[in-house]
Amino acid sequence: MDWIEKLNDYHWAGNSANDYFWAVLIFIGSLVILKLFQLFILARLRKLAAKTKTDLDDVLIEIFTKIKPPFYFLIALYLGIRLLTLPDILSQIIKIFFLLVIVYEVIRALERLIKYSVQKYLSRASKGNDEKVNLTTVKSITVIVRIILWLVGLTLILANLGINVTSLVASLGIGGIAVALALQNILSDIFSSFSIIVDRPFEIGDFIVIGKDKGTVEKIGLKTTRIRSLGGEELVISNKELTTARVQNYGRLEKRRVDFDLGIVYGTTKDKLERIPKLIEQIIAKFELAELDRCHFTEYGDYSLKFSVVYYVNSSDFNVNMDLKQQINLAIYQKFEEEGIEFAYPTQKVIIKK
Repeated sequence: MDWIEKLNDYHWAGNSANDYFWAVLIFIGSLVILKLFQLFILARLRKLAAKTKTDLDDVLIEIFTKIKPPFYFLIALYLGIRLLTLPDILSQIIKIFFLLVIVYEVIRALERLIKYSVQKYLSRASKGNDEKVNLTTVKSITVIVRIILWLVGLTLILANLGINVTSLVASLGIGGIAVALALQNILSDIFSSFSIIVDRPFEIGDFIVIGKDKGTVEKIGLKTTRIRSLGGEELVISNKELTTARVQNYGRLEKRRVDFDLGIVYGTTKDKLERIPKLIEQIIAKFELAELDRCHFTEYGDYSLKFSVVYYVNSSDFNVNMDLKQQINLAIYQKFEEEGIEFAYPTQKVIIKK
């Protein structure tokens, strides 16, 4: 090892040959270790992650796998030159490059983790449906997260370079307030769109009613939501209005309630009146999607004996509901006609006294 000690006798640019030797050795050793980690250890961890039930470990392995070779080279170079005395300019340039690469890789990793978390949440909230909406939401959130992370990252880089960022942050804060006030309505609609997408009061394809407006949701944008009305025209409503208004969502209906009255003429026999609830029950039982709730003789009307009928249609489809309602009404009419039960209509009896 005498030759290594003799290297201390040779100097260049403020460093001995021994310093250069160890710097190169650390650089090559670090580069080899990092490369072995990427080629063998990560490959082994990837196989283990494939056997687990969760996919979070797969995302973490993917993050390390996608690290570019320049990152490993720069890490090895930085570790190697720490033994050397370098000119201030060169040392500062290397430090800047090192910070930029570190910040870039950290931001990419955090961005991937946040994207994974948002995708999992939206997939769980929508139960795997509306992948197109989920993709749009993830892209929008990813852009915002990327901007925030890079602002924080650049601030940290400037702070590590000895630049006073306090006044800069204060200036950005004042400017941000001014911009926020100028874009208040737009930002309100954008945050409302995130509220709609995350909370999911309605989804694309749902039939909703907002005040006097109603229609089918066709698109949920960052600023507005587009609804196709029953008349065929397109309604464009701001997302802020949708999050502050009372929305009736018929798309979430599991079944529809049908409530109506039957008027029977006075003079109908007691036996026929007693049979009416049973007849209604038999009629509705014939339809697979219909479910009787109740049928009762409720009151003596001005010109009729009133029966209240309530049943449910086990379908959220409006057209199915109307078709079934029509079939039940026709069946009731036919059955009452066969049984000799007469429907009442408004009548008035005039008695003339002689």
